[in-house]
Amino acid sequence: MKKVFLFLLPLLLIASEKPSVEQLFNVQTVKAKKITTTFKKRFYGLLKADESLVADVVPRFGGYVVKLYADTTYMKVKKGQVLAKVYSPEVFKAKEEYLNSLNYALRRGNSKMVESAKRKLQLLGVGKDEIAAVKARKKSDPYTLIRSPANGYLFEKHINEGGAFKAKSPLFRIVGLSNIWIEAKVSEPDIPALYKGVSFLVKARAVHGRFEAANPLLYPKIDPKSALATFRLDIKNKDARLLPGMFATLFVESEKESMLMLPRTAVIRKMGSWYVFKAGEFEGEYEPVEVSVKPIDNERYAILSGLNEGDEVVNNALFMIDSDAQINGLF
Repeated sequence: MKKVFLFLLPLLLIASEKPSVEQLFNVQTVKAKKITTTFKKRFYGLLKADESLVADVVPRFGGYVVKLYADTTYMKVKKGQVLAKVYSPEVFKAKEEYLNSLNYALRRGNSKMVESAKRKLQLLGVGKDEIAAVKARKKSDPYTLIRSPANGYLFEKHINEGGAFKAKSPLFRIVGLSNIWIEAKVSEPDIPALYKGVSFLVKARAVHGRFEAANPLLYPKIDPKSALATFRLDIKNKDARLLPGMFATLFVESEKESMLMLPRTAVIRKMGSWYVFKAGEFEGEYEPVEVSVKPIDNERYAILSGLNEGDEVVNNALFMIDSDAQINGLF
C-alpha cells in the first residue's frame, strides 16, 4: 500500500534545527487506547396498551339492555363488576329448561338432564352464581347480568340503556393499565447493541421520573419505507400514570466492555470504507489503513479491526485528504 510523505523542508528553510511535523503542518497524532465503556443511546417511541390486558365483552346471546351500569366511557371497572342487566329470551328459556330438569330429577332421579341443561347455560356465558340462584330459589330470573371480565378502564362502549344487541356483538372493551408497552423505532445498525442492553429506562414528557422497562422484544420485521425496526418493552404501571398514546424516550445502556477507541476526527470514510492514517517508520510518513468501526457516541469510534492498542494515527484524518492523495489513489 502506498504511503503519504510530508516533506518538511522547503528550500528556503535551511537551518540548524529542523522544524517538526507539528510545527510545519500542524499534524497531531493520537494513540489507539483500550477503554472500558458502555453503549448508551436514546430512542423515541410511543406508549401503547398491553394487548394481553385488553378484554372485549361479547355476549353469546342476543337481547335487550334493561339497565346500563357502565354508562360512561373511560370509567374504571373491576373484575366481576356488573356492567349491564339485560333480558335475553334465549337465556331465559335455557334457565326454564334447567329449572324443569331439576324438578324432573327430583321425581325421577335423572341427573343427566340437569347436567345437560346446566352446561347449556354455561356455554351461553351465564355466571355460576346466577345458575346457582335458579337452583336455590326454584325460580328462573328473566334478567341476566353482564360482568366485567377484568380490571381496567372502559375504553369502548357500543350499547345504550334500552338498546338491543345481537349475539357476538362487542358491547364493551376493557383495557388494563397495570402494565403498558413502549414501542420504539430503531435503525438497523443499532439492533445488535440492543441485544446487549441490560438497563432500559423510560421517560415520558407528561410524567415525572423514569420507569424501568423489561422483557425486550424486537418485532420480526422492518418497515421498508423508513428502514426502521420496532423494539418493544414492558413497563410496570400500577398507578396508571403512564397512558397509551404518550410520547416517551427510551434510554438503553449495555454491559461494560473493553474496546479499542479513537476520536471520530481520526477516522474518515472513503468509497464505502473507513480509514485511518497510521504513523510510519520515518517521521512524516503516514500509511492509510482500512479499519472496521462502530460508533460509540458523538466523539468516539470503537475500532473493531485494523489496528492494535498503542498504534499511532493522525488525529485529523481530513487533513491528509489533499488533492495529491486523491489523484494518486492512495486510499
